[in-house]
Amino acid sequence: MSTIKSLNLPTCQSAHPVETDNFGIIAEEILDLEKAQRMAEFFSLLGDANRLRILSILAKQEFCVCDLAALLNMSESAVSHQLRTLRSLRLVSYEKRGRKVYYCLQDHHVLALYNSVAEHLDETM
Repeated sequence: MSTIKSLNLPTCQSAHPVETDNFGIIAEEILDLEKAQRMAEFFSLLGDANRLRILSILAKQEFCVCDLAALLNMSESAVSHQLRTLRSLRLVSYEKRGRKVYYCLQDHHVLALYNSVAEHLDETM
């Protein structure tokens, strides 16, 4: 213990020296606070069962609001509300065809994220 104090190394609560050898390298790779906040907001908006159910359907194919509502046994208004949130995150995009609006996943990143989480959950069950 006296050796640690004489070297002026930082110590953790259990009084052993903190290994600072790789701190410089690791510090450069730490997620910056602003990006971490944006990611936390992104994940919190995904933390809704109905939004995830919508994504699970759109991962297979595009659908209009009325078809999504029927598949999910939800009102069209509730589905539209969830789709607005997903659009604000740029997770889904839409295309108007006549009087109907069809939704699909925006890009492969969303599908990869969805598949990764689904696969992880399947492995842990």
